[in-house]
Amino acid sequence: MLIGILQCGHAPDEVRAQHGDFDAMFAALFQGYDFTFQTWNVVDGEFPTTVDAADGWLISGSKHGAYEDHAFIPPLSDLIREIYASARPMVGICFGHQIIAQALGGHVEKFEGGWAIGRHDYSFNGHGSVTLNAWHQDQVTAPPPEAQVIGSSPFCQFAALLYGEKAFTVQPHPEFSNPVFDDYVKSRRSSPAYPAAVMQRADQLRHVPIQNSAIAADIAAFLKGEYRAEISS
Repeated sequence: MLIGILQCGHAPDEVRAQHGDFDAMFAALFQGYDFTFQTWNVVDGEFPTTVDAADGWLISGSKHGAYEDHAFIPPLSDLIREIYASARPMVGICFGHQIIAQALGGHVEKFEGGWAIGRHDYSFNGHGSVTLNAWHQDQVTAPPPEAQVIGSSPFCQFAALLYGEKAFTVQPHPEFSNPVFDDYVKSRRSSPAYPAAVMQRADQLRHVPIQNSAIAADIAAFLKGEYRAEISS
């Protein structure tokens, strides 16, 4: 099964040197699921000519906000709506989670509660508590009407959304293994963009295990048309 990766940003140079770009991280996450991948760097203006170019689609994270004025966001939003109207399954991670919600009528904004960086616990349908690495300040604050919540936390109410058999989106980063996240922290520890207390917490929890394989299995099942979720009422 060919998965088209719509890459909406690039990993920091220090991280990319050790782990590759976001597409390489996704290939590592889904190793063993019999997927092949092709990447379109939409952040750089590279778009597929048709939604039929892949069997399923995955939209990556980004340093940009879905609501910001960037040249790639309007055509990406149009492409999202086109994929949604087709029979192709679509997955969104972090920025991908947000831009899919926004393109389909939801609302994304800079969360007044601040940054989520590092290990966070989420309640996922079918799994109970799941610990994943997060790195975001923006959140979906009003999902589209057709979206059903399948993952949440006290900090992030709409952490994972399911749109029937059409889209599966997740706010945290299952593709950020602990080694990847460690290098993210090293590359950004001194940046004034992030509150010192948030970075200190992230650093202190770097050795807490994560359950990214459980979410990877859910996403893989969704892309293959095999995912079944218990939806909370």
